[in-house]
Amino acid sequence: MTVVTLGVHIVDVLARPVESIPQGQDTLLLEQIRLTAAGAAAGTAVDLAKLGVPVASVGAAGDDELGDFLLMVMERHGVDVTGIVRKPGEQTAASILPIRPDGGRPSFHVPGANLALTPADVDPGRLRAAEVVHLGGMDVTWALHDAAFLALLDEVRAAGTVVTMDLLSNMPDLVRAARVFLPHVDYVLPNEEQALMMSGETEAEKAAAALLAEGPRGVLVTLGGEGSLVATATATATETARLPARDVAVVDTTGCGDAYCAGFIAGLVAGRGVLDAARLGTEVAARVAGGLGSDAGLDGLDVTRL
Repeated sequence: MTVVTLGVHIVDVLARPVESIPQGQDTLLLEQIRLTAAGAAAGTAVDLAKLGVPVASVGAAGDDELGDFLLMVMERHGVDVTGIVRKPGEQTAASILPIRPDGGRPSFHVPGANLALTPADVDPGRLRAAEVVHLGGMDVTWALHDAAFLALLDEVRAAGTVVTMDLLSNMPDLVRAARVFLPHVDYVLPNEEQALMMSGETEAEKAAAALLAEGPRGVLVTLGGEGSLVATATATATETARLPARDVAVVDTTGCGDAYCAGFIAGLVAGRGVLDAARLGTEVAARVAGGLGSDAGLDGLDVTRL
């Protein structure tokens, strides 16, 4: 496989538009409800498959009906799911997302089997064979904070594999703990809140510079409606650029970060430079923001035209 996504796998149940939770046993009629494969590994994998990039996903799901659905929908979209292990006695991670009219998304979440993912569940051969390995949600997959796993990342990078990383949570202790991965990845793609938490800085530019100093070649900070900040390290200096967001009618912000990662990775696979790959990430994220769910708006999208 060209890309392996490794980490968090979630089933999302999304409903829109939700302005309030009904009282008692009342019913609120909605326009749309969807179930999707989501999470920083699964959502990115589905988006990559929709962009035409060969992708396999590695992670954990419960041995339950939600797990059956998760694997079915990912496989239907073209993702190789043979690296997803089923954990008896664990629930597949799931979220219920009532989407507000402005696209905001409060969440009800069960972390489930993601917390049970261990280095023993990861086939090193899959990572060694990949052109890109994307780590999705290393802040919540605690067992992967392991010296042997970090050594494996160093090994595959030395052989030419590019390693990218995105985060999942906004919990300060978890986000800061994920700093252990920074010397072992090439590109890290946090949102602004995560970048500030991880670095201890108060501005995006300073946060990106601090994270670059830990070892990655590039830090791409997504800034919501303000676009993204791309910072790269050269032998002599740090170069930064801001990319504006596309002006789109936002339906749902779920999965926009995963979509940005997928577009960026697709750009790298296609041989684009970092800034041009980030522009592709911006375009893909904008398409997803215009629909419901982390893979909305990507069917039939020809990235060679973007």
